[in-house]
Amino acid sequence: MVEASCHCGAVKFEIAEAPEEVTDCNCSICRKLGVRWAYYHPGQVRIDAAPEALGAYSWGDNRIAFHHCRNCGCPTHWTGLNEGRRDRMGVSARLMDPAVLKGVRIRKLDGADTWTERFVYEE
Repeated sequence: MVEASCHCGAVKFEIAEAPEEVTDCNCSICRKLGVRWAYYHPGQVRIDAAPEALGAYSWGDNRIAFHHCRNCGCPTHWTGLNEGRRDRMGVSARLMDPAVLKGVRIRKLDGADTWTERFVYEE
């Protein structure tokens, strides 16, 4: 079981398992949020937060809602809004203890331009 939380602790996660890889995307929003996403099925993630603790942002074709803590501002996770995206969610791996991520493969995704990817490992 992996535990994660925003900076102030108003949004907490219990996640079934540590990620095997995280995605570092450079698209317009991920780059500005500064997140690395760990992907899960929503059934693998328990979110402990009062409804008023979370804010959400969506734009364009509204396929994804990006959630954040309304108190400390940390980006926390994204959820799918349409049928093709509801079976997957992203949790900000930056909220996890660094020891959980030691040696995890990082998928560098060029979401800003080519949608190509490469993999790296970090210590």
